[in-house]
Amino acid sequence: MPVCLITGASSGIGEALAREYARRGWAVGLIARRKPVLDGLVQELRSKGAKAAAAAADVTDRAALEEAVQLLEGELGTCDLMIANAGGDPGIGKRLEPEAIISTMNLNYNGVVYAMGAVLPRMQARKQGSIAVVSSIAHMRGIPRFGAYGASKAAVSSLCEALRPELAAWGIRLHTINPGFVRTPLTAANKSPMPFLLDADEAARRIANAIEVGKAIYTFPFPTRMAMAFATLLPAFLWDRLMGRGFKAK
Repeated sequence: MPVCLITGASSGIGEALAREYARRGWAVGLIARRKPVLDGLVQELRSKGAKAAAAAADVTDRAALEEAVQLLEGELGTCDLMIANAGGDPGIGKRLEPEAIISTMNLNYNGVVYAMGAVLPRMQARKQGSIAVVSSIAHMRGIPRFGAYGASKAAVSSLCEALRPELAAWGIRLHTINPGFVRTPLTAANKSPMPFLLDADEAARRIANAIEVGKAIYTFPFPTRMAMAFATLLPAFLWDRLMGRGFKAK
């Protein structure tokens, strides 16, 4: 039975991915800070015949994350697929506060690096394995009020672009996942329009399908992908004018 480890598995896309991979016959290891929530999800999955386990860790704490991975691998077996999903935007609405920006980068970038590092040595030793990194469609162009979040996701996507051919030499697949708007606790706090909003279960199904067929980069849904692709073609003066509408210094 293949083993999938998922960070940020207590809610949103991570929780939905846990259910999706359990449904597909994988053993699933769940990692997040809220152990009671994870334990409830483990019980749910086991009641449906799945093999599941949980370990609490903050992905910004490298030692704690590595310990959690070791515990889960000891119970479930060596990781075949790590989904580095944990993320958020602690800097939202705090555009000019350095600490908020650094906090967002620490969660969204360092958390991915630590998740990779926790499984790579054994994948390299076996010369096989897969890592899927949940970035965001927001990495494609900077959006006011979401600068810290977009910057952290751009860093993640750039890192994956550089590492993908390096890891391929070891037989390891690296997938970059760029969701648009997905109904999660994070987006629930967003008061801006969210076109083509997907439910987390649908997003998880699409992500699992993309990983299964070996997509290196998967950006979805298609309409949002096309809109952002068009946005990248706009000259800076026009983008600034569009983004500056209704924007006032506070």
